[in-house]
Amino acid sequence: MDVVLLSRIQFGFAAGFHFLFPPLTLGLILVIFILESLYLKRDEEIYKTASDFLIRIFALIFVVGAATGISLEFAFGTNWSNYSRMVGDIFGAPLAAEGVFAFFMESIFLGVLVFGRNKVSKKMYRLSAFLVLFGAHLSGLWILIANSFMQTPAGYEIVEGRAVLTNFFEAAVNHSTLVRYAHTIVASWVAGSLLAAGIASWYLLKEKFVEHAKILLKVAIVVFIVAGILQLFTGHQHSVQVAKTQPAKLAAFEGLWETQTNAPLSVFGIPDAEKETTHLAIGIPSMLSIMVYYDSDAKIQGLKDFPKDERPPVFIVFTVYHIMIILGTLFVAMALLSAYLLFKKKLWDHKWFLRLLLFSIPLPHIAIQTGWMAAEIGRQPWAVYGVLKTANAASVVVPAWQVLFTLLVFIIIYALIFVIFLKLILKKIRKGPEQIKQYSY
Repeated sequence: MDVVLLSRIQFGFAAGFHFLFPPLTLGLILVIFILESLYLKRDEEIYKTASDFLIRIFALIFVVGAATGISLEFAFGTNWSNYSRMVGDIFGAPLAAEGVFAFFMESIFLGVLVFGRNKVSKKMYRLSAFLVLFGAHLSGLWILIANSFMQTPAGYEIVEGRAVLTNFFEAAVNHSTLVRYAHTIVASWVAGSLLAAGIASWYLLKEKFVEHAKILLKVAIVVFIVAGILQLFTGHQHSVQVAKTQPAKLAAFEGLWETQTNAPLSVFGIPDAEKETTHLAIGIPSMLSIMVYYDSDAKIQGLKDFPKDERPPVFIVFTVYHIMIILGTLFVAMALLSAYLLFKKKLWDHKWFLRLLLFSIPLPHIAIQTGWMAAEIGRQPWAVYGVLKTANAASVVVPAWQVLFTLLVFIIIYALIFVIFLKLILKKIRKGPEQIKQYSY
């Protein structure tokens, strides 16, 4: 058993499970803040009740997300001690800042939302919703600052085998931070708004809590329309950034082996790393060069430009990237359809559309998970791109059997957590917004 591979699988599983929850909180709190703003402006009880209902859903997701995130930070000191020794002084700073400046803020004012409806003024309650919104998005920024350093490191120098920070701003706002942050946040808005829209659609299909469902659906759909269209542009800019800073990753995304001008944009193919070719390749001529450099004659590097031991595993990177692209395109189509129905005031008139929203709830998670797999596996073989290889980042004193054992424990515990989570959230949804009471769990 390869201890490095097992450590990667364990961390990937734990991170992937954890990342089911933060995107939902980012999208849901935006919907909650809009509902609270409408309640403050119009003073209609229905907005308050709809918001209270979502706050209970949000709180449950937040708790599970916080609990599952803790184990990830411990992994850097157990399975990835060499990584921590070399770049921990830089990587650890934004993680600490996330806890001090963002997580505590989010947690404190979430307490106000859960327990303080009748104890603070309407304006203070709306302000609390905004501070949870702000704290959640600030938390995401600190996490992505840490991750972006791994992707495009900057603002450091190597001193006696360790990375030493020389410029905090350059390290924090490096070549990929802002575009990666924008794309991740917008994707999270898609996930959270589709969850709210899907719940509302289920109520309308069941003809339960109809008035609340209509309010919830309308607000959630507005967020989804904006986010669904925005993610097209943020995704494109992120791909442009990857092309310029991580060309091997882009080549893997596209299954591109030969460096060429008029590079095609891949639509379909089956990459074969052994034969260094992509079978059954279908692409749009010159489109990749145009999309990256706005010039059909622009040169795009192929995988053969890079040593074999510095190429990412092409087949899986190519596959998950294209799954993300397909789902992103679907979200754009759904956003345009939603905008049309909203404009025609027929948002809840078509059962097929409500069913589409309901069954689309898991799709943003698939898109987010495959997107992160493309980003992280596409960075391989580097733990910190161009600085530290993954094989050299793992702990040398942790035997493979211990990593395998803890991986199995993680799978069992997280499966149990997920079953309990689903049971609790479905119980809250069945109760509905009209039966939500303050302090109820």
